Amino acid sequence: MTANTGRAVLQLTADKTYTRHSEGAFLRMNDGSILYAYSRFTGSDDDGAPSDIVGLWSKDEGETWSEPVTLLRAADFNTHNIMSVSLMRMQNGDVGLFFGARHKPSEGLRYLARSNDECKSFYKTTLCSLSDRPGYYVLNNDRVIRLKSGRLVMPTAFHRGGYDWEDKKRLYFDSCGVLCFVLSDDDGETWHEAPDTVHPPFVSKNGLQEPGVLQLQNGVLWAWARTDHGYQYECFSMDDGEHWTQVQPSRFTSPCSPMQIKRNPADNSLMAIWNPIPSYNGRWQHPGYYSGRTPFVYAFSKDDGMTWSEPVVFEDDPDCGFCYPSIFFTDDNSVLTGYCGGSFAGGGDCLASSTIRKIGLV
Repeated sequence: MTANTGRAVLQLTADKTYTRHSEGAFLRMNDGSILYAYSRFTGSDDDGAPSDIVGLWSKDEGETWSEPVTLLRAADFNTHNIMSVSLMRMQNGDVGLFFGARHKPSEGLRYLARSNDECKSFYKTTLCSLSDRPGYYVLNNDRVIRLKSGRLVMPTAFHRGGYDWEDKKRLYFDSCGVLCFVLSDDDGETWHEAPDTVHPPFVSKNGLQEPGVLQLQNGVLWAWARTDHGYQYECFSMDDGEHWTQVQPSRFTSPCSPMQIKRNPADNSLMAIWNPIPSYNGRWQHPGYYSGRTPFVYAFSKDDGMTWSEPVVFEDDPDCGFCYPSIFFTDDNSVLTGYCGGSFAGGGDCLASSTIRKIGLV
């Protein structure tokens, strides 16, 4: 396997009309094309700005892409903001599109929209958030997985929110996250929360945020989350996500920025994409928001995560930030990754623009 930096096959650049393109996921369609769905914002590049979910297609393994088409509108869910897409082929052949919806600053809901016509329309939407425990749950893009048993696992970070008791009119949001795993055993029709909530074992402003999860070949679930303690922290489940070990530092150094890991179905190797340099006293920080999310690297493991190759830097512009990667393995022995890659120049935000990059695996 020859390491290379690949090449950008699509740039989604923010402008006055669409102020942010971010946090997408890929899926193979029945006609052989590849769908990339992502969140497209208007008004500003803020997380809470108006946004819909759009999709574009490639018929040549990611070399070229169609114009974007709106898949889901926020207004159809009585809100102004839907974002953070995961895609999955459901057991009955439907396309499943998972996403989050903001209804107020202290409430973030998760939904599953289903299409039986390859995303021309969506005939059913299921609320995956639990009605008996409202709150703000963060589900990153490209995160929902199906286990060997058929169970669906949705790794979320829960942030407390509600009224400030000193000012009943003001809402508060607690940035310190804890991990909650939401599970479905009937292909997304109903959901329940795992009994274990995973708390950070340290004092922290951010806690455990933006988790991901992967099933190892021995059946164990491996979850990770970003922190402000210089590492991605990890925990494990031996019973399909019901119970979890205490978190511990993983081998992956990192700022408070999300990591993604996916398995290549062709050879069962793992690919990780992340920012490897943590924030530390003395590191130069760009004045732009979300500074420190450079460089961007990938590495492979051929032994199910026991050891990893040397990281390959594929983005390292000091005036940009790179984050929220999605991973998709193509049929021509390459990998597509979609990620935010905006510039801080002129007061910009690294979340505003996105890139799809194709990296050959030989």
